[in-house]
Amino acid sequence: MHVIVVDTGHANLRSVEKSLELAGRELETTVHVQRSARPEELARADKIVVPGQGGFRHCVEALSGPLAEVLREKIRAGTWYLGICLGLQALFESSEEAADVPGLGFLPGAVKRLEAAPDIKIPHMGWNQLELASGGHPVLEAAGGDGSWFYFVHSFHALPADPTLIKATASYGPNRVTAAVARDNLVATQFHPEKSQKAGHQLLTAFLRL
Repeated sequence: MHVIVVDTGHANLRSVEKSLELAGRELETTVHVQRSARPEELARADKIVVPGQGGFRHCVEALSGPLAEVLREKIRAGTWYLGICLGLQALFESSEEAADVPGLGFLPGAVKRLEAAPDIKIPHMGWNQLELASGGHPVLEAAGGDGSWFYFVHSFHALPADPTLIKATASYGPNRVTAAVARDNLVATQFHPEKSQKAGHQLLTAFLRL
């Protein structure tokens, strides 16, 4: 299995790579994890992982042009995609963080700033529990399901136009944070599985098994 970690230039890429390599050891097949931003290498991927830290603008710009076209073709062809943090947000049509920059538009909806409150800090940083939506998702179930703990670092979250895309949420002050979305061969998390210890390892292993 050939897994491409897309190099957006703004992510903890080595940590994601190492976590995927460890998860790959749980499988019966050989898993090769490679970091790349080259469209021709992305075209050969069996699985695609797009991590992201930093800003929406930089992430979307890194995924633009020929890379975006190959990404679109691979997703349409059924290649499994895992987005992490900005790798989730970039799937949507727009973000309040960079209102002049269109997102990839693979999923309908927009990314909005978390609502501030006196008793919470923005960004939302630290461990939080998942609340699975009805039906859940096999990747999230394999990671511990409802009530499992994951590590978040973000100031914005996605609000899909289709609420059935939301597969997990987390409570943070007045915010019902969109913690995970999925549709067909797209799975994406606002939290960081590579920073989430056992639950994160189980999630990445389940993704590779898809």
